[in-house]
Amino acid sequence: MKRVGDLAIDLGTANTLVYQEGKGIVYDEPSVIAMDAREGDVLAIGEEAWEMIGRTPSRIVAVRPLRRGAITDYDVTSQMIRLIFRRVGVTRFARPKALICVPSAITEVERRAVRDAATSAGARAVSLIEEPMAAAIGAGLPVHEPLGNLIVDVGGGTSEVAMVSMGGIIAMRSLRIGGFDMDEMIQRHLRRAYGVAIGERAAEQLKMASGSAYPVTGVGSARIKGREIATGMPREIEVMPEEVREVLTEPVVAVINATKGCLAESDPELGQDVLEAGMFLTGGGSLLRGLDTLLAHECEVPVHLTDSPLQTVVLGAGKCLELMTQEAGLFGGSPWLR
Repeated sequence: MKRVGDLAIDLGTANTLVYQEGKGIVYDEPSVIAMDAREGDVLAIGEEAWEMIGRTPSRIVAVRPLRRGAITDYDVTSQMIRLIFRRVGVTRFARPKALICVPSAITEVERRAVRDAATSAGARAVSLIEEPMAAAIGAGLPVHEPLGNLIVDVGGGTSEVAMVSMGGIIAMRSLRIGGFDMDEMIQRHLRRAYGVAIGERAAEQLKMASGSAYPVTGVGSARIKGREIATGMPREIEVMPEEVREVLTEPVVAVINATKGCLAESDPELGQDVLEAGMFLTGGGSLLRGLDTLLAHECEVPVHLTDSPLQTVVLGAGKCLELMTQEAGLFGGSPWLR
């Protein structure tokens, strides 16, 4: 029987990515599953399920089984992972080992839930790697050397800042806040200011069209359609970029303060390394316009956006996977894994 390559998985709140040994990234779709609420049957996962959000009969629900980087519905998550495994060739006869990226802030109980869900879905053995370390490796930073490497990972449900040196995390700040919180703040603002309700898809589109963390050129107003709460009728409103930037102030400031705190906790020698080499910004939230500029201004440190912000974490886990296969062929030999 042909062997299925081992898997590295970034089980994110927003998107799930799978890296297969010898092939690279083989799955990259939203962490969404659509189900029949009456029968409990799974109708779709990933992009197909994401398209169903807000557009289906009441008996069909499209849900995100992960929130703040942790599993909120074990059974649904296990079903989602099982279907993803099936897509990449996993069967009951070909069960690969899995290396799963998790936020540093989740509890031991939440870590166990991730392991159990992946094992139940078909993984032969499961190891975990913390997302900041995977992100640093994926960004190509010299994590083995006695140098300070500062990584800022702004995801959909969590944001993490870590100082990495000599193969370990020296200082770290973790926030259960990310891109989804920005979307929710936009939704709340439009309800309060205009009396208009919009869905999470529309909020994300508005954030992408007119959102920013710092004044930037070339960003104009955006027109958004929603439902007027008072009348229930459709209504279109125009939202200015300055307005969206003000709404996003709280999560942006939280990321900046976490970055400053991580720098302050680190040894001066490591901080000096960061002053010279700069910090590295990654994750879907890093694509918010002007966030790199604001971080550089507030922390007085150069900021570099990684080449593939949405894929940096899973690429780093994939590198670990390939390295372990070459050196030992077994999980558990690296200090990064749990």
